[in-house]
Amino acid sequence: MRRPLVAGNWKMHGTRASVAELIEGLRRQVLPAGVEIAVCPASLHVVQVVDGLAGSGVVVGAQDCAVEPQQGALTGELAASQLQDAGCTLVLVGHSERRQLLGESDECVVRKFVAAQACGLIPVLCVGETLEQREAGETLAVVRCQLAAVIDAQGIGVFARAVVAYEPVWAIGTGLTASPEQAQEVHAAIRAQLSAHDAEVAAAVRILYGGSVKAANAAELFGMPDIDGGLVGGASLNADEFGAICRAAGN
Repeated sequence: MRRPLVAGNWKMHGTRASVAELIEGLRRQVLPAGVEIAVCPASLHVVQVVDGLAGSGVVVGAQDCAVEPQQGALTGELAASQLQDAGCTLVLVGHSERRQLLGESDECVVRKFVAAQACGLIPVLCVGETLEQREAGETLAVVRCQLAAVIDAQGIGVFARAVVAYEPVWAIGTGLTASPEQAQEVHAAIRAQLSAHDAEVAAAVRILYGGSVKAANAAELFGMPDIDGGLVGGASLNADEFGAICRAAGN
């Protein structure tokens, strides 16, 4: 049985004051014991959030890591080893905003995936298609290529210590959401692709849905057989809304 995971991606949001307020709001939430819950603050606030959520059961992740796992001469970057030292347990790799806006290639994403695992972090591999790709009927091919980049380079075994997040680019921050059936189709295809290499790994890996997840649609999305939780953007900046999404995953 896969334990659901709900992860909040705070993106480039937060001041020390607003983060303190969000931490306080999260600590007031009644969160389901059967769901793993994570938040991914901006790197500047990781230590504040780790300290503020200590003992709450909520784990902390990072939004990105460097391609090199260890400290070194790479100005402006953060090594996975530094994130692990700061108290992170997971890290997003290959988020569409980094692929689309910052030009991260599949090769770059694979290096970050490897760096994360080398330092004991769980990589959350983000995959997904643009609106143009969906309209051209290329959704499954695009996602298959993004997933294959890791499988071909590192083998299927690495997914025993990883999470996959399907995020249709057209649904991120737009208010548009893939229907539960659309999301399930892609999640099932991801699991089938992994299963072709190792059925046991495929059955155990958690596949999250991301893209305008909110309390109003979470239960229906999480009710799909291959959707194991969510990667939540804007809604994770509201403690009450995020708590409701986590409770939906628990049901």
